[in-house]
Amino acid sequence: MRFASIPAINYPHRLSRKLRSSANYSTSCALSSVNIIEDSHTNNRKYLDLQSRMQNYAASGDLPEALETLNFMKNVAGKPSVYDYNALFHRYLSSGNVSLEQLVQVYIGMKNFGPSPNRTTFNILLNGFLSLGYLRDAYFFAEEMTKSGMNPSFTSLSKLLKSSMKSGNVVDSIWIFKFMLRLDHLPTEPTVAMFICMLCKARMLEEAYRFCAKLISKNLNFQAYVFNPVLWALCKCGNSSLALQLFYMMKKNGIPHNVCSYTALLYGFGRECLWVDLYSFLHQMRSDGCKPNVVTYTVIIKFLCDDGRIVEAFEILKSMEIEGCDPDLVTYNIIIRALCLYDRTCDVVELLQLVHRRGFSPDPYTYAALAGGIMKVGKTEIAYELLRKVFTRNCTVDVVVYNIYFHCLCRNNRSREAFSLLKSMTKGGIVPTTVSYNTVLRGFCRDNEIQHALKLLECFEWPESGPDVVSFNTVLSAACKLGDLVLIQRVLQYMECKGVEPDVRSLTCLVRYLSTVGRYSECWRLLEYMICNGSVPSSVTFNIFLDKLCRNGFTSKAYQIFERIQKAGLSLDRKTYNILLRSFLRKRDIDLVERLIQDMYKQRLDPDLFIYGSKISGLCQEGNISTALFTRGRTLGNGLTLSMETCNRSLKTVIHKNKHRDMTCHGMVTA
Repeated sequence: MRFASIPAINYPHRLSRKLRSSANYSTSCALSSVNIIEDSHTNNRKYLDLQSRMQNYAASGDLPEALETLNFMKNVAGKPSVYDYNALFHRYLSSGNVSLEQLVQVYIGMKNFGPSPNRTTFNILLNGFLSLGYLRDAYFFAEEMTKSGMNPSFTSLSKLLKSSMKSGNVVDSIWIFKFMLRLDHLPTEPTVAMFICMLCKARMLEEAYRFCAKLISKNLNFQAYVFNPVLWALCKCGNSSLALQLFYMMKKNGIPHNVCSYTALLYGFGRECLWVDLYSFLHQMRSDGCKPNVVTYTVIIKFLCDDGRIVEAFEILKSMEIEGCDPDLVTYNIIIRALCLYDRTCDVVELLQLVHRRGFSPDPYTYAALAGGIMKVGKTEIAYELLRKVFTRNCTVDVVVYNIYFHCLCRNNRSREAFSLLKSMTKGGIVPTTVSYNTVLRGFCRDNEIQHALKLLECFEWPESGPDVVSFNTVLSAACKLGDLVLIQRVLQYMECKGVEPDVRSLTCLVRYLSTVGRYSECWRLLEYMICNGSVPSSVTFNIFLDKLCRNGFTSKAYQIFERIQKAGLSLDRKTYNILLRSFLRKRDIDLVERLIQDMYKQRLDPDLFIYGSKISGLCQEGNISTALFTRGRTLGNGLTLSMETCNRSLKTVIHKNKHRDMTCHGMVTA
């Protein structure tokens, strides 16, 4: 063999030992490397197995088992990593069986002990909670992300804002909107418009105004429709001055107004009867090249009619025709109602003929306008006949027309007919409102059909909100007038059962009842209860109580209560003083009468003609002619004219006391 012929090499002993040692070391290193590789492969297999098990547990919603499996990964160097946590969060949030508290604890553990959350962590948590509908938790992680030096994406925040607005949570929506502005993530124009509308519906007008001002200052190219809801909301609540500021702010920053913007301001001026401002702004609208439409003119006509400016309303109607803006039936209905309110029957007939010539047929709302106006002047039977024709023809009407008809029926002692119609409303797909029920309820009470009223209050199916305080007050007032204690207690118990708190009117009804039956101490305790619980009695409440005391001879007690009311700083009116003055005049307590009158002058109140006349007669009977003449002069100075009977009675008294010359000198002799 070839290798057998190779001679053996003999190394010296020392070298030979070194070579053997080197060979042994090389063999040891090789074996150690093989073991490390085998351990590494083993650990990788274990890690991958643990990773798979952890993800399966998380996907099934078993967070404790997933965390325990994650903990076993610590045996592998550098594990678990942030990617393992991210996988756990992703799988667990996708499971649909999420424990928020446990998940937040895992996140806090990452923050405190590592591995630190990264951008992916925050995005998974933010979008996961958002998809589950936990909007506040999603917002929390958005805030946490910014604190860690990373900004959430515009898409995520936009989704969060839209979801919050869709859920109707105004406060959270404001937080998110402000958060987006802080990060310069400006929402899209439709989203901003939706947000502004939401604030206006929630009547958060100051917030809406501030947001609009901030958006306008950023020189965004938003259209007028974004800001118009704020203009309308401000004008509808009587703040047209602030709306005007926003209007000019838009104009200054190059945001073009549309006809809706101008109409909103005209609505505000008309509502506040600022007619000079209205006509000036209408002129400006035309000068700016914005043509008023039928809605604009109808708004102006409505408020002119409400203020009794019928002639001006007709002038606006002529302007419409000149400009080629045809009025619609709504415009005519508004004027028809106003003409009926002022009992201008001839003008109504003429306008109805004009409506017919224009090709319009009176609709149910025309008849409702006619009926509403006619009822205001007390012609309820005519109003009833008008609306009866509408309902007998099965015309399509809404709940507002139904409510006017209910009012007509009840005013014409047809409460049962109204109740029958109320029950049949839902068959036509129209849901009665609380106003509908309260109108019929008031009709039953007016007709003294208290049992029917109770049946409607307790047994009939009301809207979801149920009977309100007006409903209970209607029946309670009727029960108090009847003096039926059992019925009063029944109404109060049902009121408590429904969770409706009595208001000032409820307690005033009880004061009327208690004072009528002579339970004065209970009446006063009730008044004290009202004061202590924040339902401050009105002057009407006090006047009822004081009048009953005075009529039943408890004048001194009435005056004591009057003084206590004064000390409490509660409001009293002219009638309060007149009740006491009449009582003390009957008792001829002139000193107290004078004290009360002086107190009235301090309160800038004046006694009525009866008080002045009675005082003058009393002074004349005492022979105090100069004081009587001074009081007469003050009466004339206040624009009051004493009756002939008072003057004659005073004259007879003076003549009886031989004071004819004094009376003549002071011009008291009457023809």
